[in-house]
Amino acid sequence: MGETKLVGLWVYLAASPLGGLTLTCAAYALAHQLYVLAKNRPILHPVLISVTGIIAFLFFTKIPYAKYFEGAQFVHFLLGPAVVALAVPLRDQISRLKSVWPAALAALFVGVIASAFSSTFIARALGADATTQFSLAPKSVTAPVAMGISREIGGLPSLTAALVVMTGILGAVIGPRLFDVLRIRDEAARGFALGAAAHGIGTARAFQLNKEMGAFAGLAMALSAILSAILLPWVMALFKI
Repeated sequence: MGETKLVGLWVYLAASPLGGLTLTCAAYALAHQLYVLAKNRPILHPVLISVTGIIAFLFFTKIPYAKYFEGAQFVHFLLGPAVVALAVPLRDQISRLKSVWPAALAALFVGVIASAFSSTFIARALGADATTQFSLAPKSVTAPVAMGISREIGGLPSLTAALVVMTGILGAVIGPRLFDVLRIRDEAARGFALGAAAHGIGTARAFQLNKEMGAFAGLAMALSAILSAILLPWVMALFKI
């Protein structure tokens, strides 16, 4: 009887928009549990595991992405309020921010330009076509903004979205260890760098490590998105990259 009810529930979810939402929440919950059991090993980051699991599930069940997204778009909608909420922990760091804002803005400007140019020129050197180069340029920007920038400069938004996720996961995995190797101890500097380079996924990782680090990561993520949206289309056109 229990098995019949379970099958009936799955048939209902698979045929309704709730299926995408259920799949997303279940995949992340399981991935997070695995992450905790593995004592927070970066290689088992919940985003990496849950995204991989969802891709595999959609591939083997042949469920179209558009059908899945009908339900998952509610999670997508919540990204907006979540980003705005990052201002709350930053408020507690306002006194520190006042003392470091000139250096933070300089680092942000250099980071945005370096991220876009390094990836673009490396892709060109390896023989990538122009569309791939343009798609790589906004890889360190949060996904909704990055996709808009990619479309504006001639990239492929869907490819950019995949590259953004890969960049965020890579930054969250190796970023903290890289800071240790480079002996960067200041939590504000570590957080700002992680947020600017690895956007939302890096920011989530920063909050796991330290509240101050998370606050500055959230600030860098937001400012990086704004500055990238302003600068990248103009810079790409100016230098004819």
